[in-house]
Amino acid sequence: MLLVVAVAAGLAANVALQAAYGDLPPLPLLAGLTPLVLGAAELVLASVLRARIRRREGARPVDALATARAVALAKASSVAGSAVGGAWLGVLAYVLPLRDRVDAAGADTASALVGVVGSGVLVGAGLWLEHSLRTPDDQDRPPADRP
Repeated sequence: MLLVVAVAAGLAANVALQAAYGDLPPLPLLAGLTPLVLGAAELVLASVLRARIRRREGARPVDALATARAVALAKASSVAGSAVGGAWLGVLAYVLPLRDRVDAAGADTASALVGVVGSGVLVGAGLWLEHSLRTPDDQDRPPADRP
């Protein structure tokens, strides 16, 4: 599903740029930094919750509602990161061939690369958070035996 979201967003962004690239202002270099920061925060959250779920020494137990909220955050982050990352890939696919002929495309290529990396971190963090929320019992059983 994440791949479908990324491809759809990438195609939409690419088509939009083909129609109106000349009328758009240059993309800020750090525009893609937000998903990177969110992904870093989720990695910290995953580390904390993983220790608490595994009941490591000194870690408090996890509240069920907090776990449910973290699962929702993880799923939303991976989908949002896929959508944003796909859009940045669509931008990159459009501006990369133009970077030698159009000055703005060179700067926009750097912005798109920052966006792709930041979105990749967000998707990875969302997936890791989701994985970290599994209880030790879930990890011992094969997927077919889980309810």
